[in-house]
Amino acid sequence: MNKDYIVGLVDGEGSFTAYIRDLNRPSKAKRRVRVEPRFYLKLIEKDKPVLDGLKKFFGCGNVYFQKDNRENHQHCHRFEVTNRKDLEEIIIPFFMENSLKFPSKQKDFEIFCDLMNRIKKGEHFTDNGLKNLYRIKQKMH
Repeated sequence: MNKDYIVGLVDGEGSFTAYIRDLNRPSKAKRRVRVEPRFYLKLIEKDKPVLDGLKKFFGCGNVYFQKDNRENHQHCHRFEVTNRKDLEEIIIPFFMENSLKFPSKQKDFEIFCDLMNRIKKGEHFTDNGLKNLYRIKQKMH
């Protein structure tokens, strides 16, 4: 694992995203949090050692099995970082220093950083702040 390899891998297979509750849409299923930022990569089952290498490289996150029963899809594994401190202190600084190459991935990363800054300020604790975060998140790929 080296930095260039990781940047290329994330450009192609990675995702910076966040679940943000839409207050305008009632839901029967209640999640325990209003905002869940996450960084992840999903690869087919036989490529799991690459994800284990990412976990070791970053020193955070987890690798999960992700069953996929859709036709023409294989079972996968997912490397995922959801801990906000790890996202803020490890993942974001890495990609600030090692720029992504795809414009679409760069844009998602910039929006992700903006969301993380707003979360750190506590904007998600108010309904108006949460609605604003939701609107910003909709600009992601």
